[in-house]
Amino acid sequence: MTIQVYLVFILTFIIYIIGTLAYSARIVGVRTGRIAVSLAVFNVFVLIQRTANTIQAPLLAKTIENGINSGQSAGLIHIFRWVIFSITLATIAGAILMPTFIKIFNKLVISFSVYRSLPRLMMHAFSKSGIEQFKNSISIPKRENLSELKNFNKTSKKVILLNMISFSVSSISVLSALYAGCLSPDLRTTCSTLSAVINSISTIFMVIFIDPYLSMMTDDVIRGESTELEFNRCIIFIVGGLIAGSILSQFLLLPASKLIVIIARLI
Repeated sequence: MTIQVYLVFILTFIIYIIGTLAYSARIVGVRTGRIAVSLAVFNVFVLIQRTANTIQAPLLAKTIENGINSGQSAGLIHIFRWVIFSITLATIAGAILMPTFIKIFNKLVISFSVYRSLPRLMMHAFSKSGIEQFKNSISIPKRENLSELKNFNKTSKKVILLNMISFSVSSISVLSALYAGCLSPDLRTTCSTLSAVINSISTIFMVIFIDPYLSMMTDDVIRGESTELEFNRCIIFIVGGLIAGSILSQFLLLPASKLIVIIARLI
């Protein structure tokens, strides 16, 4: 494997660990009652995620070009599977780090109300006191939170399933389009552009089903119509769905790539 491939693994890990930790923003918003501020602070982390994402695809595309030119494109499937495996590791790591991140994020939200400036907040985060607060925030998932996994019947199975499918589809949107170019090098430009079509399917699922459900639950907790425990239980199953979705991506990669090739030939 080349340096570019290892860099893709690292960037993929960063992208998806931040994406997993995104759900803790809602928990912090519920606990502090500062929903808008929580989302504003988290936009900093989203910026890091999106920046890494813009670099990831070109690096992987370059590896594919080299594989096609050298006549070794058939072996590239293993690289794609390792990339998906890094997504699984990132979602698991994000789930483990979520208690720590919630504490850090909680302090960032409170500090933002004091500094009222993202640059000043970031300077405080990397100061001596900020690093000390980070050390004090390190924690592991509590046993009582993990015990909520037993209460699967108390959570919307439809939302969890749709979230799992949506995450699985979004995880392979770019990867399947790129690998489709390996399967049909003469149509690789057309195949690569079809990744946006696949990703839009995932976006539709998120916008229509997942985000509104979580937003309504957030409002219910703020109004006292639902408990924080019920909300936390939902987030636990949502994150669990991300892990399951990343595993499902391994099985969807090849069929999705072949489907993209068929669509590219029909266009």
